[in-house]
This record gives sequence, structure tokens and C-alpha cells, in this order.
Amino acid sequence: MRHGKRTIKLGRKSEHRNAMLANLVCSLILHGRVRTTVMKAKAARRLADRVITFGKKGTLHHRRLAVSALHQREAVAKLFKDLAPQYQGRSGGYTRIVKLNQRIGDSAPLAFLEWVETAVAAPEPAAEPAKPAATS
Repeated sequence: MRHGKRTIKLGRKSEHRNAMLANLVCSLILHGRVRTTVMKAKAARRLADRVITFGKKGTLHHRRLAVSALHQREAVAKLFKDLAPQYQGRSGGYTRIVKLNQRIGDSAPLAFLEWVETAVAAPEPAAEPAKPAATS
């Protein structure tokens, strides 16, 4: 039984899993939203919330912890400069998972992983047909 085992293994060795999740979170930081499978999004959400907490603390030690977790200095720079100040008043829950349809090739459930504070692109309402002008 796997009671109390929190790591989502994703069918990969630990080094591969850590590198994949770090790349996924760096893409999330740089682009604001990534499209991936639901299980990868759930695994990456934990890392993304952790590095946002590092960014909110803002010390040199926490910057080094973020670099060791993400391995990309430009993503860490954007995290500390742009993203972390947006979440100073928030105590957790920095990401959201929006479920999508299934992937065609293997029917894996897909999702968007995105930041909570960014505006979600709502579908545009359908334009009403123009009414002809009343002639008198």
C-alpha cells in the first residue's frame, strides 16, 4: 500500500522527473500558461507553488534554492522580479488547473496549468446580427 507516499512518479526515474518538472515550471514562469497532462500539471503545481514562496521571501538564500530547483537563471530572475510581488498578499494557491479534452493519440486527459492572478481569456460573445434601419 502507498499510504503517505506523496511523490507523483509519472513512470520516470527521479532525475528525469525532476528535470521534466523543472522545465515545465520554467515554461510556466516564462509563458504564463502551459498545456500538459493532468497528472504532470498536478505534480508541477507543487513545485510552482514552492518557488513562488521562495520568490516572496526574496533573500539570496531563497534565490539560490530556486535556481537549484529550476536550473534556469532567466526564469528565476523573472520569478523574483515580476511574479512574486504579485502574490505578496496571498498565502497559497498560486496556480490553477483547467481541464481540457483528451489527447487524440493516447486519450490522455489534458489540462492548462496557469497562474491564478492572470486574466483568463473568456470566449467572446457571439456578435448579434445587425438590424436593418427602420425607414419611415
